[in-house]
Amino acid sequence: MATTKTTRAVKAGGARKGATTRKTAPAGAGQATVAKTPKLPRSVSGAVRVALDRKAEDVIVLDLRKAGGFTDYFVICTGTNPRQINAIADAVRDTLRKEFGERPALAEGVHKSEWILLDYFNFVVHVFSRDCRAFYGLERLWGNAERYECADRH
Repeated sequence: MATTKTTRAVKAGGARKGATTRKTAPAGAGQATVAKTPKLPRSVSGAVRVALDRKAEDVIVLDLRKAGGFTDYFVICTGTNPRQINAIADAVRDTLRKEFGERPALAEGVHKSEWILLDYFNFVVHVFSRDCRAFYGLERLWGNAERYECADRH
């Protein structure tokens, strides 16, 4: 029996009108697009918005609530160089503290700038270099999680 993987597109800044759900059917089948707006927590939407504002690439949110994860969401994005990776992580940390009063319980990888992890208990922000993201493959590892593709649509 073939499985169906669900991919959702999320507009920057959270759940807004116009977001779509794309169900990718097995090879050879047509694709169906159904309009549906995901409901993400405000702090997760804020982290996505800030990452996109800092020009992060390939921003996605994995919904781990049904996947049996230790947190509810992963926000995963890619920076093109160490300076940008640090800038994305710093902006997320500062914005979530100022706008939502949230501070990460754990911040790892800040000195190496290959993979910065910000753990907010209910969600975790991962800012990767391109090579590090490909090596660890969190999207593949959590393949049973619902995936929201985030695109900046100004």
